[in-house]
Amino acid sequence: MTAGMGIHGLRIAIIGAGIGGLTLALALRQRGMTAAVYEQAPELTEIGAAVALSANATRELRRLGVLDGVTAASTEPSALIYRSWQDGRSIAAFPVHDGLAYQTRFGAPYCGIHRADLQHVLAGALGGSGLQLGHRLVDLAESGDGIRLEFANGQSAQADLVIGADGVRSVVRRYVTGGEDAVYSGTSAFRGIVPLSRLPSLPDPQAIQFWMGPDAHLLHYAIGGGGQDVNFFAVVEGPKAWSHTGWQAPVGHGEALAAFKGWHPAVTEMIGAVEHTVRWGLFTVRPLLHWFRGRAVLLGDAAHAMLPHHGQGANTTIEDAITLAELLATASPGRLETSLGRYQAMRRARTRKIQRSSRVTNDLLHLQDGPALADRDRRVSRFPEDFGWIHAFDALGSVTGSAPISRPAA
Repeated sequence: MTAGMGIHGLRIAIIGAGIGGLTLALALRQRGMTAAVYEQAPELTEIGAAVALSANATRELRRLGVLDGVTAASTEPSALIYRSWQDGRSIAAFPVHDGLAYQTRFGAPYCGIHRADLQHVLAGALGGSGLQLGHRLVDLAESGDGIRLEFANGQSAQADLVIGADGVRSVVRRYVTGGEDAVYSGTSAFRGIVPLSRLPSLPDPQAIQFWMGPDAHLLHYAIGGGGQDVNFFAVVEGPKAWSHTGWQAPVGHGEALAAFKGWHPAVTEMIGAVEHTVRWGLFTVRPLLHWFRGRAVLLGDAAHAMLPHHGQGANTTIEDAITLAELLATASPGRLETSLGRYQAMRRARTRKIQRSSRVTNDLLHLQDGPALADRDRRVSRFPEDFGWIHAFDALGSVTGSAPISRPAA
């Protein structure tokens, strides 16, 4: 088996058919290249509930021609609201869909979409071209004419370039770095999707909202074409250590709700509407010195898994895919290493900055009641000014040198 033929005859293999792998395959095809995409699952099934796509990703999905499909299956939140955990007081609020404020400022929409729906749109646009399901990568090694890939199903493939879009526990990362593993953050989460009809106490149900409190926070936003469901992500401190081999650990009946005892009824209604049998450990990848080795390079969570408190995991992965595709498309013959070096330099600095900010934000969202809250409230009230740089970023423009897409605030 050989990987897809790309620029200058490169055989390109993408490991992983998640958001990053599929976006990269589409971006390569748009630029006249092909790639083989190897996915370990026997069918495409995204893990997790939903994803929030900000302008730094949706502007790229528009360029790929898939944004209409994404927006048809998604909801743009009415506003971004930060609330107090107990009384529900609005601490800061910013319009998003209302008045088209977000699109006016950043040039592209903000979307809440089920991960499976997003994957369906991307896979549909790809049309199954080059997609190999049931291929779990177990080993890769340099060979005389490229890299040899070995899969658990007994098959093998040859490639000139291997792109590891295989997530936090990346096989390709072990090859590139020599064994850098994912690190447990000391925090975990409960998640779910609840019909809006079951949330009578929820204010501003179409908004994306953070409820901030001692040692925990709740993030939620509406998803689906009509905003009829609410996706939530409830993060708590602990357990101190993660002794389980997978992402999930079993929890007892009522354990999730007990972690939010005394919180506003909207919070307890939402968490109580789901029967929680597991909690999700939140893992990160330490900032890597090297994103590539020889003919293997990393993309997305494999390179920079981060805490989800800026909602940028999927968005920065899409940025990676566009950046790498454009660099490969404009590479000079025989200069693959130079292009990979540029990709590493361009993406490492930005993703490290977002990783660090997400870690700091965890502490900000989990403050105990006390005098430090006044400073926290001032900081969240400056969200557009302090974090607009995340949303305004133009991945394609960063490669081509075109003008930034962001617009000044009104």
